[in-house]
Amino acid sequence: MTHLPYPPCPPYLPYNPSMARYTLVYGVRLIPEDTLKGVDDATLKLKDGTSAGLTLHTFDGTIPQLRRALDRSLDAFFDLLPGADEEDLEKFGD
Repeated sequence: MTHLPYPPCPPYLPYNPSMARYTLVYGVRLIPEDTLKGVDDATLKLKDGTSAGLTLHTFDGTIPQLRRALDRSLDAFFDLLPGADEEDLEKFGD
C-alpha cells in the first residue's frame, strides 16, 4: 500500500444523496506499451486555495482489455463512494 501525502478524499465534502453535485476530473492518454518511463503526481488546485491529490492509474493490454480494465476501475470507484445506494446499483450496476 502506497502512503499518500494527502487524504484520498477531502473530509470537508460530505455526501448528500439528495443534493450532491460534483466535478469528475478525468483524463486518458494512449501510448505504445513499454514506452512509459513514469507518472508524476497530479495535484488539483481548489478555489479555496487548498489542493487535492489525483490518483493516476495505468493499464497495459489490447484495446478490448484496456476498455474492460477501465470499465472495472470506474465501476469500483463509484461503488466505493458513500451513497451508492441500492437504487443506484439496481439501475446502473451490472
